[in-house]
Amino acid sequence: MDVAIIKLLPLLLAWCLDLIFGDPARLPHLIVGFGKSISFFEHRLNSGQHRMAKGACVAVGLILSAYIATWVLISLLTPYIWIKTAVETIIIFYCLAGTTLIREVKMVFKALDRSLDAGRRQVARIVGRDTGQLSATEIRTAALETLSENLSDGVVAPLFWYALLGVPGIVAYKMVNTLDSMIGYRNARYKAFGCVAARIDDVTNFIPARLTALLMVIASGQPSLLGFVGKFGCRHASPNSGYPEAALAGALDCRFGGPHDYFGETVHKPFIGENERELTTADMRKAVRINRIAETICVVLAGAVRFLIVEML
Repeated sequence: MDVAIIKLLPLLLAWCLDLIFGDPARLPHLIVGFGKSISFFEHRLNSGQHRMAKGACVAVGLILSAYIATWVLISLLTPYIWIKTAVETIIIFYCLAGTTLIREVKMVFKALDRSLDAGRRQVARIVGRDTGQLSATEIRTAALETLSENLSDGVVAPLFWYALLGVPGIVAYKMVNTLDSMIGYRNARYKAFGCVAARIDDVTNFIPARLTALLMVIASGQPSLLGFVGKFGCRHASPNSGYPEAALAGALDCRFGGPHDYFGETVHKPFIGENERELTTADMRKAVRINRIAETICVVLAGAVRFLIVEML
């Protein structure tokens, strides 16, 4: 088989596996292991004095450990090309999270068609905010906001770091993302301990978030949305999340943002977009289509960039 095809095979196979199966919830999962490691250190170190310093050591140590361990594993497997290909495929597959979130969003809309309570329970699976008092419009909005953010965090950013740093890079990024999702909150418990983890996540997602917005604009076929993204993307409290949200809000001609409740506290997020309207199942289908097209473009770009980097090394 051609050497070029072999080099691209893990990415293509992993993407196909994600398209077919989604998240392998019933199998031992790499990200679950990351979560257990983070929880282990958080429970033992997130107390007393110097919480920020301890949290920084945990974050940097786990990220470096994930990168180095993966690099060592891949290096040891280099003489065994097909075993290496299989292992790389499985690792990349575990690090991609496009299909599962799309399925979850579809399930939110279906659940909401049954009842408001069913919609609230279903959307609680994919968002961090309190969902007990959400209206039908707020449930649909929350689901689509999460869909746009996940395209960046779950697909484009992992592929971006894979393209630059190979399989160790995608694994290290997933550790960054898992740290942020577990301890990167600004509440009393995590504000100090998770501060550095949250800032690392901001840095590693800076380019991918904006690239995600660009890919979504291309996928929507509406190049004029670039001005909309530039106007609203920077209004989000997060330095990154606003850009993919703005791209989807522009494509759907709707409004995201507003007040959300987290852990019993109300957080007022700036509005992204100006057209406050009811979202429908047709909007969800359009959002999914945009996601899939953007994802496909990103896979092609990541494969091409990775191949060129490997060829130059």
